[in-house]
This record gives sequence, structure tokens and C-alpha cells, in this order.
Amino acid sequence: MEIKVQNLVRTFGSTRAVDDISFEFASGNIFGFIGPNGAGKTTTIKIMATLDLPNSGDVFYDGVSVVDYPEEVRRIIGYMPDSLPDFRDIQVWEYLDFFARTFGLKGEARSRTLAEVEEFTKLGDIRHKYLAGLSKGMKQRVSLARALVHNPGVLILDEPAAGLDPRARHELRELLKILSEQGKAILLSSHILSELQDICDGAVIIEKGKLLSAGSLDKLCVNSPDAKATVTILIQCVKTSEARLKLLEHPAVTQVLIPKEGELQALISGGDEFVPPVMATLFAAGLPVMGFVRQAVGLEEFFLRITTGEVQ
Repeated sequence: MEIKVQNLVRTFGSTRAVDDISFEFASGNIFGFIGPNGAGKTTTIKIMATLDLPNSGDVFYDGVSVVDYPEEVRRIIGYMPDSLPDFRDIQVWEYLDFFARTFGLKGEARSRTLAEVEEFTKLGDIRHKYLAGLSKGMKQRVSLARALVHNPGVLILDEPAAGLDPRARHELRELLKILSEQGKAILLSSHILSELQDICDGAVIIEKGKLLSAGSLDKLCVNSPDAKATVTILIQCVKTSEARLKLLEHPAVTQVLIPKEGELQALISGGDEFVPPVMATLFAAGLPVMGFVRQAVGLEEFFLRITTGEVQ
């Protein structure tokens, strides 16, 4: 399954909430969808889930258009919103059964599918509880189960980890890894970038409705102009305070942190070619260095570098 977002535009009055966004991902991949509040993530996700229409552009699922064939697309995707309705008179099993019937599941096939989905999302013990009485973590499990009842090839998840405790977030990550290994394509919106780094194959970053960067994680940060212009090195040394002051004397060093005793983290402007002369300042000063390594730019650091935090 190939998912292509092409030149998507959505306006609200004079505001371009989504401004000519294009990206793509495929089956077996988890892509993080990242941006500051007000960046246009939820608007884009709603268009991808056939809940809104773009002013121009389109989204294609193996060539099937969300604009021209929304009913067909709804059978391809599973959408998980950022919150579950608090129905006070509906039990978990009734809620899932309703959606299974909506997708045309009947008789034994429906019962078998619901049992498998409940087992996968670990909802068996609470299937008779009412939605309004569930914890945030359990509601997110129910919401994920609802998105899975028709076995879609694509999952679109809007802030699924919001409000979850650490254990619940860990369990959600494990479920998503399994679904990815089963061949599903997953687009995951989240503000918890450190966790996206652990499970995502790629990322899409937007701000003020515009696309800033998109691609696989192993190429995204390295290939950006800013990443090439700035290098972070981790240095093991004995006299950390003296070494820090000496490093800051070099014009290419913009920042030096001491994460812990015996370790320095230096930010070097200008790229890899400036690493040898910077390290030479320590050797020339006779400061003992046990080792150093170039530190890869993480997703969170890359996000902070290329975004400004501005909203529309």
C-alpha cells in the first residue's frame, strides 16, 4: 500500500491551515507526523481520514482518491481520533460491535473478528464496562480496537499517546510495532518526540501549514542543510571544567555542556571539517582526552532546529 499526499491545501477564511503539503509513506512503515500546536496536523489528518475536504490537492491510497472515492477509502483506513466519546449508555463490546456491523461483518465472522481485536488490545476484562467509566488508557485501547475491526491496511492516529501514563505509552508502542510488522502503514501524530524516535521509520514535519521536512529518519536529519552545518561531539575527558573553557575559546564552538562529570557535549558550527581543529585545542593545551564521538542529530533536536514555534 502506497499513501501519497499531493499538494494539499485547506483554507479557513484568510488562514491557510494546510499550505501545499506533499509527502508519502508505505506499508510496513510508521511515520511520525510532527509540528507545533496550530501547525495544521489535525486538519491534514481529517482530510486523510475523509472527514474534511481540501480546497485543492488530494490524498491517494494505492491510487484511490479521498476526494473522489471517500466511501472506498474508509474501508482502507483505520482512523483513531485524539479522544473517545463519553457515551454513558454503551458498553465496550457494544461500541465495537456497532462499528463491526457498519463495515459489513456478519454472524460468526463478526464474533471471531471482535474476539481477536479484543484479545490483541487486551480489552477482554473490560468489555462489559461503559465507555464513560474507562480510564484514559483504556479509552485509547478501545479507540485503537475500533480502528482495527475492519482490518485496514492503513492506520491514521491523532495523538494516541496524549494523557497516557508511561506504562500505557509503552504498551501502545509495542502494539504499533506489531501492527507495522504485520504490514500496516501507520501515520502517527504525537508531541512526544523521544518516543517517536524509538518506533518511527520516518517523519513528516510541518509548521504554519507548510511542509518543512519529510523522509526516513536515517536520512532526514543527516541530509538537512542545518545538520550538515552543525556537528555535535561527545568528549570523554578528565578535567571537564578546564576543557570546557578551552573549547569555548575556539570560534567554531557555539556551546559546550557537561552532561555528567568526565563528559562534554560540544556544538560545532561549520560541519565535520571543524572537528579536528577544535579537538586540537584540547591536545595542545595538554588536557587529557580519553575519547570522542560524533553524535547523530536526534529527532527532537532536529525538530527544534528547523521550527520556530510560531502559530498561524
